[in-house]
Amino acid sequence: MNDPRIPQLREQYQAQRSALFDDIMAGGSSTRGIQTQLRKLSQLADGLLRDLWHLAGLPGRLNLVGVGGFGRGKLFPYSDIDVLLLLPDGTDPEQDSELRSAIEQFIGSCWDAGLEIGSSVRTVSQCISEAQADVTVQTALLESRRIIGSPRLYRLFQAALAQSIKPDAFVVAKVLEMQQRHNKYENTVYALEPNCKESPGGLRDLQLILWLGRATGLGSRWKELADKGLATVYEVRNLQRNEDLICLIRARLHIVARRREDRLVFDLQTPVAESFGFKTVTPAGQRFPKRASEELMKRYYWAAKAVAQLTQILMLNMDERLHPGSHTLRRIDDEFYDKAGLIEVADDEVYQRNPHAILRTFLLYETEPGLKDLSARTFRALYHARQLMDAKFRRDPVNRATFMQILQQPQGITHAMRLLNQTSVLGRYLWPFRRIVGQMQHDLFHVYTVDQHILMVLRNVRRFFMAEHAHEYPYCSQLAAGWDKPWILYLAALFHDIGKGRGGDHSEIGALEVKRFCRDHQIAKEDRQLVEFLVREHLTMSQVAQKQDTSDPEVITAFAQRMGNERRLTALYLLTVADIRGTSPKVWNAWKGKLLEDLYRATLRVLGGRAPDVAAQVEIRKREAMVLLALSAQPHESQKALWDTLGLDYFLRHDAADIAWHTRHLSRAVGSKSALVRARQSLAGEGLQVMVYAPDQPDLFARICSYFDQAGFSILDARVHTALNRYALDTFQVVATDVPQSYRELINLVESQLTRVLVDAQPLPEPAQRRVSRRVKSFPVAPRVLLRPDDKGQRWLLSISAADRAGLLYTVARILARHQLSVELAKISTLGERVEDSFLLQGPELQNNVSQIAIETELLWALAANGGGAAG
Repeated sequence: MNDPRIPQLREQYQAQRSALFDDIMAGGSSTRGIQTQLRKLSQLADGLLRDLWHLAGLPGRLNLVGVGGFGRGKLFPYSDIDVLLLLPDGTDPEQDSELRSAIEQFIGSCWDAGLEIGSSVRTVSQCISEAQADVTVQTALLESRRIIGSPRLYRLFQAALAQSIKPDAFVVAKVLEMQQRHNKYENTVYALEPNCKESPGGLRDLQLILWLGRATGLGSRWKELADKGLATVYEVRNLQRNEDLICLIRARLHIVARRREDRLVFDLQTPVAESFGFKTVTPAGQRFPKRASEELMKRYYWAAKAVAQLTQILMLNMDERLHPGSHTLRRIDDEFYDKAGLIEVADDEVYQRNPHAILRTFLLYETEPGLKDLSARTFRALYHARQLMDAKFRRDPVNRATFMQILQQPQGITHAMRLLNQTSVLGRYLWPFRRIVGQMQHDLFHVYTVDQHILMVLRNVRRFFMAEHAHEYPYCSQLAAGWDKPWILYLAALFHDIGKGRGGDHSEIGALEVKRFCRDHQIAKEDRQLVEFLVREHLTMSQVAQKQDTSDPEVITAFAQRMGNERRLTALYLLTVADIRGTSPKVWNAWKGKLLEDLYRATLRVLGGRAPDVAAQVEIRKREAMVLLALSAQPHESQKALWDTLGLDYFLRHDAADIAWHTRHLSRAVGSKSALVRARQSLAGEGLQVMVYAPDQPDLFARICSYFDQAGFSILDARVHTALNRYALDTFQVVATDVPQSYRELINLVESQLTRVLVDAQPLPEPAQRRVSRRVKSFPVAPRVLLRPDDKGQRWLLSISAADRAGLLYTVARILARHQLSVELAKISTLGERVEDSFLLQGPELQNNVSQIAIETELLWALAANGGGAAG
């Protein structure tokens, strides 16, 4: 039966809670008082729970215990209130109907009063049994506190729990749990949408230290850990300051989202940032605004990085304290020891006496066998040596020589650079790098901050030189095997995006920065010019491969002239593959790999002195296709009927394997009145290659795109050819949303369904409506449309840039069909959640200026209406 007092209690609780929410939101960027406010929220819930406990008439021998996060006595605005109804052993609510009714009434009244509780009902013995079976339960009970009920029963429970905990097993389980959690978040504090509770450097890492301290008896508060020598007073002060900032961010995140939301997702970053007083402004001399969210995220990343550094120091110290006899020292030199695979400074003043030893630490990591990390003492010494790394330190010739040695070592470069960044040494030595630590990227295809992306690209380059990774990209590994100076590519990777966030062309800024670096570090002129070239041109190869018609000899010739020589071309190819792979797992695919490799090989031939000869190239492809046809037992000259209808550009745009595949299926179907559709698993390694042969019509391309849109396929590439007999021979590279269990079944499905769509010739359907992603909503891309004649004035080039969404290509194709424009070539470039598509078009309306403007306008409005920003 509902108690009439509950609505009044609910109203009173909600009013007091709202007042505390207002206090949390009112402090601007100051973190002062956040811990007090979280305690007040917990105390407010405690008071209501006690009132409801009394109303339910629960007996005094029971206990109400706060557990988990609520057990810490601090409550975030929308966090669950986890409680345990603790019963004496021998009590069974199933056998006591009055007790069961009272418990049910209490739990129900909690929800009625507005408390979102997570409740469990257990005896002391049941709690201990559950804790021993599940370390998560054990952890939640470890942080318990009594809210109301029998003090004696609670003391019995605490004693039994303490006796049941095996410190060594608990530590091992929690450390493994942390490693799994960090792996889930890709082991980086720099995710663009971090979870401020669970991500590395988040609040959970801080809680873990206190759990371990409590379980091992080393201390359950920061002051206690400092008193035991596990942390210095300075480190504890820094931990608490950064903890306060992350707590404030999390609390405001809850209030802004009006739910329990611990992820700093894009659409919540700006309102949370504005609550700190940050504003979106355009700095003087820059074209692009600096978002309020960027300032917030930079502060978050610095705090999370500090938390990650300090918790690592504390965990290593705990491990040494718990296992004092397992760490023998092996002397390396006067300043360093090998401590069971960890680099240990000889004493805490090593870096103060000799700042040169700072960078030498990381050189040792690369060169001394068996070293795999830094010890707690070394981490701490580096943390306290940060002020030594000033302009004088950066200008020191010894330090410059050491940094070049680090770059030039044959192994360990990836991990050394990560350690340099993790300890903040990289940003303090390489000052331009410091400016991009934690720098967000609002381009819809990078999923890492600039510094993490740079280190990812460096890792990818390094893998090309490692035999154990040769299976990933065999051609890149083959080229790398013949490369004499890997450090040049490492240096280019380190600087390629270092100019981001300053306004202007980041490639040019990066080239100036690396030129200065090379001069300061006395790098030879030839090597300096190559590194400068790579940084300045690091986007060029990707743009040519994905946006231009690489079957056109003039495109290849122009690109070859820009490269200048084979050495530059090879270096840029390796850097480009590594760069695209380092943006996001979604951006790279096998088709992009093929486009880049084809461009590399074609350019290499030109640089080797073979001038583009269209006729010779076509003849070579025909001969290669003939060999493939003979291997499949095709009759002599069976290809002639088809090939006589195909123009020169067909043979230039398709390789021998595609020509042979088309010919096998079409040699007896030339001039057939019905559409023919064939598909196969893509030779590039993923997705399908789909061929359509049908009488040409203006809306054929749109009709094919409509099928792929409705069926949930993404189009990676389209090669459209109109034969001399007015038949269309179109080839599409497509990928399904989900990886199919059987490609054979998928091929049969596509062939039958697409044939039916083409034969039925129904009116073109509306594009499928699907949700626009949160990222696109938060960072809208203003669509761009450019229509211009090609260099020969015979065809028109249409370039489109817009936020990606399902059905975008079909939307464009419908508009082109309405204007009777035929598509000869479509290059689809998807960069995360942004697309940059290029089309080669023909049609009478393109000869009229008024019609051109109408087409561009219609495209702009269509793109802006579907996930883009304002048209421009």
